[in-house]
Amino acid sequence: MASFNKVLLMGNLTRDPELRFTSSGSALAKFGLAVNRKYKAGDEWKEEVCFVDITVWGKQAENCAEYLSKGRPVFIDGRLQFSTWETEDGQKRNKLEVVANTVQFLGQSGGGKSGMAPDTEDYPVKDDIPF
Repeated sequence: MASFNKVLLMGNLTRDPELRFTSSGSALAKFGLAVNRKYKAGDEWKEEVCFVDITVWGKQAENCAEYLSKGRPVFIDGRLQFSTWETEDGQKRNKLEVVANTVQFLGQSGGGKSGMAPDTEDYPVKDDIPF
């Protein structure tokens, strides 16, 4: 049986990324994403918001922590991951989150951190490239 696990989301960060490192030294960043949906119900426009937890690994996690902040718009390409665990008092918990393969930084939000996005800062503009 075939399976496919791919998620594409565009939204705004609900909090600044939290950067941590595993015991083996791998970078891990977590942040929340708000994805809005507008729809019409009869003659009235309504809006609903879906809040999604995002996890990013490696150098991309470090870039997210350095250049992203609450309110900043991003495009996420990733996969769903389901986790289950038991609390200290024996309660079973579970969580569905998105593990990002790529995080594309979009337009600057009013509350964004200063500095250029890492994918543009090291590359000079080339005017002589034919199209």
